[in-house]
Amino acid sequence: MSGGRIRRLVVGDAQADRVVPPSGFTAQLTLFVAAAMAFLAVFALALSLASGRLADRWADELARAATLRINAPADQRAAQTQAALTVLQQTPGVASARALTADEQAALLAPWFGAELPLDSLPVPQLIEVLETESGYDETGLRLRLQAEVPGAVLDDHSRWRKPLVDAARSLRRLGLFSILLIGGAMAGMITLAANAALAANAQVIEVLRLVGAQDSYIAHAFVRRFTLRALIGCGVGVVLGMIGVWLMPAASQEGGFLTGLGFVGWGWLMPLAIPVLGAVVAFVATSRAAKKRLGALT
Repeated sequence: MSGGRIRRLVVGDAQADRVVPPSGFTAQLTLFVAAAMAFLAVFALALSLASGRLADRWADELARAATLRINAPADQRAAQTQAALTVLQQTPGVASARALTADEQAALLAPWFGAELPLDSLPVPQLIEVLETESGYDETGLRLRLQAEVPGAVLDDHSRWRKPLVDAARSLRRLGLFSILLIGGAMAGMITLAANAALAANAQVIEVLRLVGAQDSYIAHAFVRRFTLRALIGCGVGVVLGMIGVWLMPAASQEGGFLTGLGFVGWGWLMPLAIPVLGAVVAFVATSRAAKKRLGALT
């Protein structure tokens, strides 16, 4: 689109603007659809960005963490735990290893068995948290040494459930982006219907303009400008309401889980500001095509 067309789109033409009714059903429909779709797009964008952050965090944290379980009789558990800690401290690639306290293990089991779980009377294995360095450790060699020196030790590198969790978070991110595309398509369809309704309602006015020498490009420009500006205003209102809604959501926390971290972070708060511009572009393209097709049918 050339600079002159952009200027005419912004400044407008008072005579051409009379072709499109400034109010009525089509105006209200365009404003409402644009605001509603922009509102939904803000939340879809927030969901997509939050899912991406979650996938990256899970991939990074779980990839460097492992758990060692000491399944041994109560009278041997302390000795085997100390032996396992010694092996881990001597293993290249292990950054740290520590045995979880009874309170920490009770906190891990509390969501399933309650806060008053009597660990002393239950055969609960001792858990050791293992964190590896960036270079990592030889997992096969560590398993063989543990098998020889600590018979009750079982190493769990979280690989069984790490990948499904990360894949689920990344799929949710893709779903959010796909939702934005669907929202844009639905908005284009609704604006096309509104533009066709306005063109049909003003068929007689269009015929008169043609009789006095107005070209179809002049008439189409009036519709395109009016509907583009309506979409821009509607999207602006929807984005403001959507950002307020996202801002009011609870902040991320370990206790609240994933649903408390759906807000934007840092420069991410600027990303929704592109939605009104994209909405205006969608409205421009949709109205241009609708006007061209409708005016051709009225010839």
